[in-house]
Parts: sequence; C-alpha cells; structure tokens
Amino acid sequence: MRQKKITVHYVDNKKFYDEILKYREKVEQAKIQGKEEPRLPEYIGECIWKIANKLSTMPRFINYSYRDEMISDGIENCIMYFKDYNPEIGQNPFAYFTQIIYYAFLRRIGKEEKNRYIIYKNYQESIVNQGNSGFLVDGDDNHLMPTQIYDNINEFMEKFEKKEEEKKIKRKQTKEGLQKFYEEEDEQRSAISS
Repeated sequence: MRQKKITVHYVDNKKFYDEILKYREKVEQAKIQGKEEPRLPEYIGECIWKIANKLSTMPRFINYSYRDEMISDGIENCIMYFKDYNPEIGQNPFAYFTQIIYYAFLRRIGKEEKNRYIIYKNYQESIVNQGNSGFLVDGDDNHLMPTQIYDNINEFMEKFEKKEEEKKIKRKQTKEGLQKFYEEEDEQRSAISS
C-alpha cells in the first residue's frame, strides 16, 4: 500500500492560529490589569515575515526592484491590522495576512509607478518639450539615449495616463450612483412622511 506523502508548509496555520489566540489572551489580561499591550510574539512576527517573503517570490512580484519595500509595507500593514483579525469568524490567519500583504504589494507598485510617471513627465517637459535637445546628443550629434528608451518612456506614460483616466471615470460613476441612491432614498422618506 502506498503511503500518503506528508507536506510541510512554511507556515503552520494551526500553530499560527493558536499563537494568535494566546497573544489575544495576554492582551486582554494586560487591559484588565491596566498594563501596556505586550509586543507581538516572535513566532507571529516570523510567520508574517515568511508569508511576505514567499508571496514576493510569486512571478507577479519577483522582478520588481523595490521588492524589499513591498515586503516592508506588507509586514507593516499586517501589524497595523493585526487587531482586526477575528479568530471567531475564521480560523485561517494565513489567508487573512496573505490578503493584507497582497494588497500592500499592489499599493506599493501603484506608488512606484506614480513616482516613475512623475520622473518621466519631468524629464519630458524639461528636455524634450522645451527644445533643450542638446542634452540628448553629444558633440558629434550621436544620440546619448536610444530611441527605444524614448518610446518605452512614452508608452509607459500613455498607459499610466489611460489607467488614471479610467480610475477617474469609475470614481465619477460611483459618485453619481451614490448620489442617485441618496436622492431616491430622500424621495422615499418624503413619500412615507407625507
């Protein structure tokens, strides 16, 4: 008979959950005694760190040069929202903290793209649009930057601006939808009160 292979995960979800319960008990005792809230145990911190590091090696995230900042943001967000984890609702802290870290990564990528857009826009306005193209060629009229780099910069800027415009339209539609909802609710209230 073939034996079932035992898989070992990098974070033991059951132990992680048990440690969170123990820590919550210590926090409650400290509140009752009027003491300062205790630090997160090393095991919980290690689990959060492992989750963030492992998630950062996913193909979607691995090639970013600011991966360390992504990991740091994920860990920081886990600590910030640690109190929001409710063990009574779910017994899977691994999934809860993975989700927090995942969205922290996406926010960091968005911030970095915005910074890169600002740098490119500044570059474009200071050199290309003001006619100071002398910075782009050397004394022999050889281009210092290949035209493909110009194209990549422009392509990135166009994609970023398009994405920002789509976000703006979506926010406007959401705002209009909420406004319409409130207007209908006000009409219903006035009809009831009349």
